[in-house]
Amino acid sequence: MGPVSRAIFFEEDDARAAVRRLLANGFDAVVDRELLSGEDDDEGHPWAVVTDAPDLMLELLVDEHDGWLDSETPLPTAPPLELPTAPKRIKKPLG
Repeated sequence: MGPVSRAIFFEEDDARAAVRRLLANGFDAVVDRELLSGEDDDEGHPWAVVTDAPDLMLELLVDEHDGWLDSETPLPTAPPLELPTAPKRIKKPLG
């Protein structure tokens, strides 16, 4: 499997339908349970589909089956702000 993308679904049937569609289109795809930290209820865990399909194809499946695309690409970050080192004077000093 090359570069991978993940799609998250709340229903097992939706995740398995997405995997069937991806496999039929010639992509590698597997479904697994997405374990969330702090979640005690095994039925509350969503299903993850891991595939080498392009994100555009996954977005269509996610829209169709009410899931979401879990992007592994980090969001761009802005450079740190230059903050003042002293308080700004509003009034002129007396004198």
